[in-house]
Amino acid sequence: MKKDFILNNKVDTNEYSKALKLIEKSRYILIITHVNPDPDSIGSALALSNLFAENKIKHKVFNVSSDLPQNLDFIPRFEKITHILPPFYDLAISVDCGTYKRLGFELPKNIPLINFDHHASNENFGTVNIVDPYKSSTAELVFEFFKYNGLNITKASAMSLYVGIYDDTLAFSLSRCDEQTFTKINFLVECGASPSYIANKLLRRDSLAKYRIIPKVLQSLELHKEGEVATIYALPQWFKQTGAHSRDCEDALDMIMSMAVVKLAYFVRSIDGFCRVSLRSKNNIDVSKIAMAFGGGGHFNASGCTLEIKDVVEAKNLILKEVIKVYG
Repeated sequence: MKKDFILNNKVDTNEYSKALKLIEKSRYILIITHVNPDPDSIGSALALSNLFAENKIKHKVFNVSSDLPQNLDFIPRFEKITHILPPFYDLAISVDCGTYKRLGFELPKNIPLINFDHHASNENFGTVNIVDPYKSSTAELVFEFFKYNGLNITKASAMSLYVGIYDDTLAFSLSRCDEQTFTKINFLVECGASPSYIANKLLRRDSLAKYRIIPKVLQSLELHKEGEVATIYALPQWFKQTGAHSRDCEDALDMIMSMAVVKLAYFVRSIDGFCRVSLRSKNNIDVSKIAMAFGGGGHFNASGCTLEIKDVVEAKNLILKEVIKVYG
């Protein structure tokens, strides 16, 4: 592998070789995307899926739910993702699962697991761990797995990896997106990934319901600590009134974070009877500490957790108490 693709890597490169050996000797592989999958998890999984399909390696891409983000349906092999576990598999690969719980089910103890991830909360729960919290995305680690092992990146895999990196860096705007990230992105474009095609698919296919629910979410805005802390939420009845999906209001948090005065913001919404909390921050505020206090995790400036309560406002107030306790 060219050194310019792996500078400042925190992964022991032996792990890339071990992962490939496990793949080569397996008979059937289960690729696991995390609960409530995002483009990084799905893009990373489908990059591997396209590689395996091209090399006639038997496998399935699995998510514990059948509810997938349909704006990713343009990625090759998206339609192959299943929520039904195959009757047999002898190797599992998890992608972007910051904790073991994020797999969404209990993996049999006799099944070896390759763990691809870039979250600081990851405890190296795999048999092989390709984990680096300094990487922009899990897709970037999957890219390095390809390159280190001399595996061909076709147009299909290039598109999948580009989507993962693009989305998890908020269109290359986060600090963890560095020179090496752009070197890899350039390589993926050379392999056939089209930046304009992908951006159009991700940014210009909104539902009408999204524009009905976001004003409601923005009206819930509350500012604390002279505007430095912002909270927003979505009540369950708003989804029924607008026909929106929980994913339709995710942009609201980015909109709040665009306010100059806001340094930390979080968004609470009810999903399947529990409260899902997304936290964001600017500069040197570590929101992963807040998420971990409630059993969650993530990154320094972007984290999340799930509270096993139904009341959205109650959840919002619980998180606010923790924010005030940690940051004063």
